[in-house]
Amino acid sequence: MDKDIVEQIKSVLEKIRPFLQRDGGDVTFEHYDESTGTVYVSFVGACVGCMSLDDTLHLGIETILIEEVPGVNAVKLI
Repeated sequence: MDKDIVEQIKSVLEKIRPFLQRDGGDVTFEHYDESTGTVYVSFVGACVGCMSLDDTLHLGIETILIEEVPGVNAVKLI
């Protein structure tokens, strides 16, 4: 696995994390599948069961990771 990509992913998630924590939630990096370019994350706290979860995942986190980390093609929730 490309450790540089994983570090970039974690760095981007650290920038996003305060926005989620402000509302009582958080995101956790689980793993990166280099063969598909897929990042797997989980949500905790207020994010679990939130009606905005899909928007946060796809319009927020996924969009930002794809733009900022070469090699990332998708983000999926575990």
